Amino acid sequence: MKPTTRGTLAAVLTGVAAAVGAAAAAEAVPVPVPLNGVENALNVQMPKIAGELPVPMPGAPEGPRYVEGRLIPEHALPQLPVTGGQPGADVRTPLPHILGDGFDHLDVGAPAADLRTLTPGLSLDTPLTSPSADNFGYPKLPQAAVLTPLLKTMPGANLEMGSGA
Repeated sequence: MKPTTRGTLAAVLTGVAAAVGAAAAAEAVPVPVPLNGVENALNVQMPKIAGELPVPMPGAPEGPRYVEGRLIPEHALPQLPVTGGQPGADVRTPLPHILGDGFDHLDVGAPAADLRTLTPGLSLDTPLTSPSADNFGYPKLPQAAVLTPLLKTMPGANLEMGSGA
């Protein structure tokens, strides 16, 4: 193999490795919508559309907690935290002076918002206890609880009209 071929191959592999590493470290992956072919074929100015898709990242679940007087730990099936984002979008379209002079474009932007969530969990306790004086000699009833999922986010959007294409 020639030295120039090896150098080119090394440069391509380095670029691919850098792109894969950057995508793995990113919180959202950009998604452009190519409309250049339509713009050239029809000879009209098309909107510019782009989006962002979040990359969900799982976290470490909180371990079971042992509570005195319970046979099974408090969180038998722990909740898994997941962080990511909501999809984002950016649309910019030309306006041929519909709203008067000085209004050449309409821009709607909804950036990707952070999203934090916890998956559902389960908490159990069995009735394997000695007879209880508080419960008229009966053992306590089995306990089961479903831990509800949690969702936290704050989405936003921007609407802009102005001059310039």
